Amino acid sequence: MEPVPMSLVKELLVMNQLKWGTPAALRELLCEVVSWKSMTLTEGERLFPSKVQGKLQELTYFQENSSHLGLHDADLGRRFLTALYQHPKAEKTIVLISHFDVVNTEEYGDLEEFAFQPEILTKLLHGKKNELPEDARRDLESGDYLFGRGTMDMKMGLVMHMGLIEKASVEQWPINLLLLTVPDEEVNSAGMRAAVSKLVEMKEKHDLHYTLFLNGEPVFTQQPGDTQYYVYSGSIGKIMPSALFYGKETHVGEPLGGITAPFIASFLTQRMEWNTSFQETDLGETTPLPVTLQLKDLKMEYSVQTPYRAAALYNVFLMKRNAAEVMDIFEKIAVDAVLACNEVYNKICTEQGVVPVGQVKVIRYEDLLKHALDKFGSDFLESTKATILANDAWDDREKSLRIADTLMIQCQELAPAIVLLYAPPYYPAVNSSDNELVEQCIDFAKKYGHETFNLSVEQIHYFNGISDLSYFNYVDEEEGWTTFQSNTPVWGESYSIPFDDMKQLQAPVLNIGPFGKDAHKRTERLHTKSAFEIVPVLVEEMVRMVMGK
Repeated sequence: MEPVPMSLVKELLVMNQLKWGTPAALRELLCEVVSWKSMTLTEGERLFPSKVQGKLQELTYFQENSSHLGLHDADLGRRFLTALYQHPKAEKTIVLISHFDVVNTEEYGDLEEFAFQPEILTKLLHGKKNELPEDARRDLESGDYLFGRGTMDMKMGLVMHMGLIEKASVEQWPINLLLLTVPDEEVNSAGMRAAVSKLVEMKEKHDLHYTLFLNGEPVFTQQPGDTQYYVYSGSIGKIMPSALFYGKETHVGEPLGGITAPFIASFLTQRMEWNTSFQETDLGETTPLPVTLQLKDLKMEYSVQTPYRAAALYNVFLMKRNAAEVMDIFEKIAVDAVLACNEVYNKICTEQGVVPVGQVKVIRYEDLLKHALDKFGSDFLESTKATILANDAWDDREKSLRIADTLMIQCQELAPAIVLLYAPPYYPAVNSSDNELVEQCIDFAKKYGHETFNLSVEQIHYFNGISDLSYFNYVDEEEGWTTFQSNTPVWGESYSIPFDDMKQLQAPVLNIGPFGKDAHKRTERLHTKSAFEIVPVLVEEMVRMVMGK
């Protein structure tokens, strides 16, 4: 009998020391982590990071280095977790990024109670497979997928990082790994916005050199039926230009005694929807067209008084533009809208022999704020904001609109008008496609994936699902973010972005995660071979490559 090679003996010894070192162990860990319900803005989200902390405390490294494992405040009682594996002779540090909040589960219907039990849910779906879309039914029958909320988006990314940091600590890799998992990515990214300052602090405290910010978000298909595996060298940006439409009230019996907010809103919304002026193309990729996310009047009850206040939120994706450039485009479109609105309105008034109540104008929120400050003083403004911000039933978007609305109620001499503002959240675009290390990582992933797993790996320059990578590697030489600050009513109160700290986190970004399908749908599912056998090994070997550079 031939002797067992020492390299294999060492590998087996390491495997015996690992809790999560096999595909089966990773699958078991994922199912446990998914079972910890953590929908955004629920008690489960608040409790989740302490449960992850408990799992990591089982590792010998964190038992011996307990100060390297910590929970930190985000907002609303929510916390994010950091777990630092630090080698005494290493400076290079890779930050492993994930989020642990998930969206709600109403769409699961009578199977909702099993949405967080992947093994059970996957079995039960066989009894309802004829109710599933054809693509999901085929995947279910193949046995290659695990269904459940959070399996794909994105608890597998966290589980993969937990396995990676465990192996690094046992084998004592000569590199530093900082696991960061945060709440609230699905709504406002409050977790990541809070974590930015902590990363700056940890950089100084532990003398870390941030080499790469590596996210584990899953692969998103580019079109229905797409099974290509992608890695992402950047993340698309998102900003939400919004509008308050303030008309003049009247009784429905005298319709031209005023001008309705819906009438004004129709001109701007039609021009914003699918407007190619906002579309950007970079590195052969193009942003989706803008759409309206919300359009409503602000009348609280039915009456025969016409609705004279309304509001709209518009979604705009970014690649190269900043907040100042988007606001300039938004304002130009709004000016064109009011010209058309006033032309139609004046024509009707002339035909009916009625004197117009005024001409609709365009006002930026910062100008409305200055007008109100000059008229009423700072005490009034602070009191107005405090009252609205104290309303827990309103989120940051509603609070933004209500602050602008309340100011306009007190400044009706400016009406009729469209007030332009920003509502949270804001995700700056980030891209590291031309970074040498990222190029090396992608080349490695392509070669290793093909040679080891016969996996075709393609690069996408902007992750199209929006991600927390937006808060790293920030560059804005023209200070365009100040336009966002001055036109966001809740800025500095319930919402802010640590732009100055973000500028200190200058390292390239990359996203490599498992393949899955149908994020945010009842058919959300994870490809098991990709998740448990291929991608963890691919990421591990890529990290080893970075160590050797």
